[in-house]
Amino acid sequence: MTDQTTTAPFSRAITADPAQAKDGARRRALLGLAAVVFVGALAWAAWRFIFAAGIVSTDDAYVSGDVVQITNEAAGTVIGLHVDDTQAVKAGQKLVDLDPADAQVGMESAEANLAQAVRHVRSLYAQADQLRAQIAAREADLKRAEEDAQRRANLIRTGAVSREDFSHAQNTTSAQTAALAAARAELGETLAQIGGTPIATNPEVLAAAARVREAALALKRTSVTAPVDGIVAKRTVQVGQRLATGTPLMAVVPLSDVWVDANFKEVQLAHMRVGQPVDVHTDMYGRSVTYHGKVAGLSAGSGNAFSLLPPQNATGNWIKIVQRLPVRILLDPIEVQQHPLRIGLSVVANVDVSDQSGPLVSSNVRSEPFPAKRSDGDDPSVDALIRKIVADNVGAAQLAGEGAQPVTVR
Repeated sequence: MTDQTTTAPFSRAITADPAQAKDGARRRALLGLAAVVFVGALAWAAWRFIFAAGIVSTDDAYVSGDVVQITNEAAGTVIGLHVDDTQAVKAGQKLVDLDPADAQVGMESAEANLAQAVRHVRSLYAQADQLRAQIAAREADLKRAEEDAQRRANLIRTGAVSREDFSHAQNTTSAQTAALAAARAELGETLAQIGGTPIATNPEVLAAAARVREAALALKRTSVTAPVDGIVAKRTVQVGQRLATGTPLMAVVPLSDVWVDANFKEVQLAHMRVGQPVDVHTDMYGRSVTYHGKVAGLSAGSGNAFSLLPPQNATGNWIKIVQRLPVRILLDPIEVQQHPLRIGLSVVANVDVSDQSGPLVSSNVRSEPFPAKRSDGDDPSVDALIRKIVADNVGAAQLAGEGAQPVTVR
């Protein structure tokens, strides 16, 4: 009896030791975890204070770029389609063909009109020569009539000539004077049309040449080409479709010249300046690819100010909302070429605002004009065609005569 009483407390103490040990281990684990969290938070705060104090970040940022709309400059029916969405094209590459039949007829008509204009002006030069000869004959006739009238005036005193003959002589002199004046006026009218210029630069010929250029331009515009290098998007044109002038056909997006529009909160803009360096990461490539750029400029207004239906804060109940301002960020073109981006992709932008020496307002975001192919109106082959038509219809006589100046078309 005595042995059982003395051994019972000892057995209870033994059975309580594992639970106490488990509670102590849990307590130590929680204390360790708390210490790790505290040290991590302290390290993050130190890094933030030392290294990231001058960094302003936002994930409300997206890739933007030019979207070049392709429209037809001449009406017609689509007979050929050479590209489709997602296809890469080069500047000058053919995109769409329109039926050229009407434009070809107009071109042939313009060429014929130019040849006719040259021949008409050439006939005016010949007419001027004819009128000069006619004036010389009229002057001779007038001189002879005046001499006849003078002789009859001397003979009428002696009665050798009747007054009727003298009157006829005077009438002849008046008629020859009027005929000479009419010939001179007709020559003046002709010279007004041809004077001061050779055939090739006559206004009538230049007007006909302009119509040839217009017809050539209309013919060339039946073939729609890409104005820039890029990727085809939003193609809506179909073969057989009848197009009016200015119909949207597709878009070409030059992905080599994209930028980032980052929407920063207004409280983040106090130290932001043009030219500050920016690090950009995209969701497409992740943290493994870093784009380097610079702040190109700050927008003139917040997103709400330029929205389709801007809020009217002066009416109704007003609640202050932190606004965001779009900031344009230009990227390194070499990095963009190595890792191409697409318009609309989400990015994270980190701006280093430690250097605040730059201006608040940008003066020149795009230093060079947007590259595009040469205008169809500047076509040397059309000028050569016009010179050939003029030369073929001027004639050797005119080239050696009054139209002897070089055949040049302005």
